[in-house]
Amino acid sequence: MDLLSTVAWCFCIFLGFLLFTSWKTHQKRQRLPPGPTPLPFLGTLRKIKPHLLYETFKELRKEYGPVFTIWMGSAPVVVLCDYDTVKDALVNHAEEFSGRHTLKSSEKVIGSYGIVNNNGAEWQTLRRFAITTLRNFGMGKRSMEERVQEEALHLIKVMKNTDGKAFDPMIPLQSAVANVICLVMFGERFDYNDQKFLQILHIIDQHFIFIRSFIGQLYNAIPSIMNYLPGPHHRILEESRSLITFIQEKIDSHQQTLNSESPRDFIDCFLMKANKNEPGFRNDNLVASTFDMFIAGTETTTGSLQYSLLVMVKYPHIQSKVQQEIDDVVGLSHPPSIQDRVKMAYTNAVILEIQRFVDIVPMALPHSMTQDTEFYGYSIPKGTKVIPILTSVLHDPKQWETPEEFNPAHFLDEKGALRNRAAFMPFSAGKRLCPGEGLARMEIFLFLTALLQKFTFHSVADPASLDIADLRRAFRRTGLSFQLSAVPRQVAQV
Repeated sequence: MDLLSTVAWCFCIFLGFLLFTSWKTHQKRQRLPPGPTPLPFLGTLRKIKPHLLYETFKELRKEYGPVFTIWMGSAPVVVLCDYDTVKDALVNHAEEFSGRHTLKSSEKVIGSYGIVNNNGAEWQTLRRFAITTLRNFGMGKRSMEERVQEEALHLIKVMKNTDGKAFDPMIPLQSAVANVICLVMFGERFDYNDQKFLQILHIIDQHFIFIRSFIGQLYNAIPSIMNYLPGPHHRILEESRSLITFIQEKIDSHQQTLNSESPRDFIDCFLMKANKNEPGFRNDNLVASTFDMFIAGTETTTGSLQYSLLVMVKYPHIQSKVQQEIDDVVGLSHPPSIQDRVKMAYTNAVILEIQRFVDIVPMALPHSMTQDTEFYGYSIPKGTKVIPILTSVLHDPKQWETPEEFNPAHFLDEKGALRNRAAFMPFSAGKRLCPGEGLARMEIFLFLTALLQKFTFHSVADPASLDIADLRRAFRRTGLSFQLSAVPRQVAQV
């Protein structure tokens, strides 16, 4: 009888908890944007297709409109799912939507520090510092351009050594891009065969894949539960912490050799601020900011370059046309430069269309409301998590003539001149716009044109069999891997 009473009491308590949770959720839903009805504990996870996340959002948008709410457990998440709503939120209501909802996976590795996970005045200070330092070290200037051009020579040498045989371009491209970031952050570059360097690149790759995976999304929604469940997240987060050790070693070395009159790189500039006890310039923020810049500056640019080569082998006629423009504008006697870029409308249009079509970062990192806000007739409370779906902007049928087709004409006017498109937001928008956008654009242009000046790329598989839309979906899950060959052009002396 005592056992039955205990079971009955436990059941009543559990039932009462469920009813209370359901009532609280119902209260929260009253003025939030519409969305699927959440279940206790699970929220609306039953509606989410793990391997078709963005297709799921597209379906929910059709049912509930461009602003809707999903639930991760008992926490509401407001989703913005077309150009008009994303622009209205991030640009027209920039201050209200400028908070960062901390990713629990990143918080476990670096805490709520640095540029990405931080908020408030400290975040603004660190973001301004990062932009200023990148500018001072040559972002958009000749000095940075020369660094990228020099790194391009190393990349060309690696590809020449393949002797026209099939290879996966991922590691050479990632090494080149990472070395540019290493020069900015640490003042040094690494050999492409350096084992420690390759290990760091592997960690970055796995960390990025994890963040955009369903397991990563689940971890960020319910970390207290995921910490006790088996899975790859334990290994990946532990490996990410080894990157922190690498960064700290670089900081310690810089502290011992710092010359305040001649800063060498980002770390030196930060340490000079720290030595003056300026607010926010602490070691935890330096480690986290370096981690942020290293991760963001390596993976997205590498992905863009991978897809650029994939597009070249998928569409040989586009590759030929870009090469012809390089020959006409740049010639063969010197490497492509930023000065050349303004004269190369078609090449620029191809690069922009690659970024639009592929949308390397389909979802912006989660934002957080900085205050209670009325938006599209709904009331979004302070602290609510908000996810802008960038792929919905880059593929919005109201903004693009052929959104699901690869079409460089999206960025060309009737005279063949380059044109701006308001709905081009691969780097997000507003106060959380990627601070490294200028550097990324420079790298993609200089690396791609340097390679196409020297090589013609061929697919191992029949180009007609390459489905770049399908490969894009696979990239979001496991990264991109494919084989091609780099054949030296007869007109170019490599």
